[in-house]
Formats: sequence, C-alpha cells, structure tokens
Amino acid sequence: MRIAVFGTGGVGGYFGGRLAQAGEEVVFIARGAHLQALQNRGLRVDSLQGDFKLPPLQATDDPGQVGVVDMVLVGVKAWQVAEAAEAMRPLMGSETVVVPLQNGVEAPAQLAAVLGERPVLGGFCRIVSFMVEPGYIRQAGGDAYIAFGELDSRPSQRAERLRRAFARAAGVKVEIPADIQAAMWGKFLSICAWSGLGAVTRAPAGVWRSLPETRQMWQQGLREVWAVAQARQIALAEAVIDQTIAYVDALPPAATASMQRDIMSGRPSELEAQSGAVVRLGRQAGVETPVHAFIYHSLLPLELQARGQVQFPKEA
Repeated sequence: MRIAVFGTGGVGGYFGGRLAQAGEEVVFIARGAHLQALQNRGLRVDSLQGDFKLPPLQATDDPGQVGVVDMVLVGVKAWQVAEAAEAMRPLMGSETVVVPLQNGVEAPAQLAAVLGERPVLGGFCRIVSFMVEPGYIRQAGGDAYIAFGELDSRPSQRAERLRRAFARAAGVKVEIPADIQAAMWGKFLSICAWSGLGAVTRAPAGVWRSLPETRQMWQQGLREVWAVAQARQIALAEAVIDQTIAYVDALPPAATASMQRDIMSGRPSELEAQSGAVVRLGRQAGVETPVHAFIYHSLLPLELQARGQVQFPKEA
C-alpha cells in the first residue's frame, strides 16, 4: 500500500515507522528539524516491542509533492485536524481512505466536513510514545494498539485491507471493532480523565492513581464520560470503566498523557478536544460533568496563554 502519515510525532512516527519496516510504501508529512532528520538520517524508534532504525525516508512538508495515496494516517494533534484536512487534499483519490488517530471523538466529523464522508473511517490508538528529538521516537508504555472501522460499523473490504497491512507490522496490535463508535468512546473515556487529572495535578499516573483523593476524582471523571455516552445513544458497556481502571493501574508509574505534557510545557494542547469536549457534549445531552468542568475551567487560562490569547502580567 502507498500510505501517507500526516503528522509524524510520537503516534504517527511509531505506526508509520512500523508500516515502513513491514515493507509498505510510506511517505511522512513532517516539518522543521524533524523533517530534515527523517530525510537525512532516517527514523529511530525505541520500543517495548523491539527497537528499530529505518534509513533515510520519503518525507516532505508539501503534500502536493506526494500525489494520491491509498491511505492517510492522521497523526496530528486534535486541534490541528481541520487545518490538516485542508492540506491533505492533494493526497486524496477516489479510493483513498483516511484514518484519524486523535484523542477525542470529533475528528471523523471534522475530516468529513472538509473531505466528504466517504473516505473517512473511525479510528484511534493506544500507545504511550513521544519524540525524544528530531528523528527519534520512544515508546514508553502500553501495547501499541490501533483500531479503525467504517463509521456505521459495517464490514468493508477497505477496512480489512488496512487491517492486514497493520497485521504484517511488528510491534502493533490491530483490530476492527464490532462497534467503532463505542470503541472510540471507550478510548475517549480512558484518555480524558487521565489527561485532565495529570495536567491539573502535574503528577504522573503513579502518583495521582495512588492517592485516595485524586483516585476518587479520576473514577468520577470516568463515570461522567460514560454517562454522556449513554445520553448520546452510544452503546458503551459500563464494564469499560473497570477495564480502564485496570489499564491505567498497569501503566508505568512515571506515565504521563500527551495533553498533560503539552500543558506542563506551555504548548497548545488538546484541552478543547478532551476535557472541553466532555463538558460541551455533556451540556448538549443534559448531563452534568462537574469533574471535567473543574479540570477544563482550571486549565483554560494556561491553554489560552499557550495560544497567545491571554497574557499573564509579570510580578512587580
């Protein structure tokens, strides 16, 4: 398959690198020093499933140079999806499939608003990974898992073709869930409370999950997302709450979420797509979300500062 990875950070770099390692033709859309490293030195990935190094890669910051591809793997941050959708138009052909991997549940609709509904699948992944430096990505925790499917969850040949491509890649677990909407909301439930609580406490998972006060706050946050899903007619089993607790409890104590790392570093984050989305979607469905409202409102000043929309006065 000819695959474009649009956004080659910790997520896109890992999965795109595994596909390239497996022999797929992968073109990486990147920029700056990371782009130069991919072009000149290749990609290094340290992984719990086995380290690997790829030689200099096909990489560009101009999608217009790439041409039509079979699949676009969207690895940008959630707040960059609409802009990325416009930029990826040159990659699109009549049979091109677009797979979003963003945290949150709104990326498919954002992509479809620009590209049309036909090419867009639902999708998400689970992996704790980040860029150490340009051209170097490290997987720090969790199995590398990716899931996708038609938004109406019907079986399709194109989804199965993608599944086979990922199944050939080492260090990747792949699945087409029976209900992609429920599966995406399950990931949403898992990441929102973790990201928000980690960001507002500035503590790694091993700390906030072990303190009774923050653990209770986390578990209430999980139940809020589940309640919003129920109100929106998403068939999300209540058992996903206990499964998420078990998953996060098994993470390395030092684990942090990408939104947390962005906020702690003063960078724009996925706050609106995670905590903000829980509050917004809950309000639309008539569901109270006090934990996520507290997290969202507490972090909003830092988010606006990172985006240059507010300035903090300096001390006299």
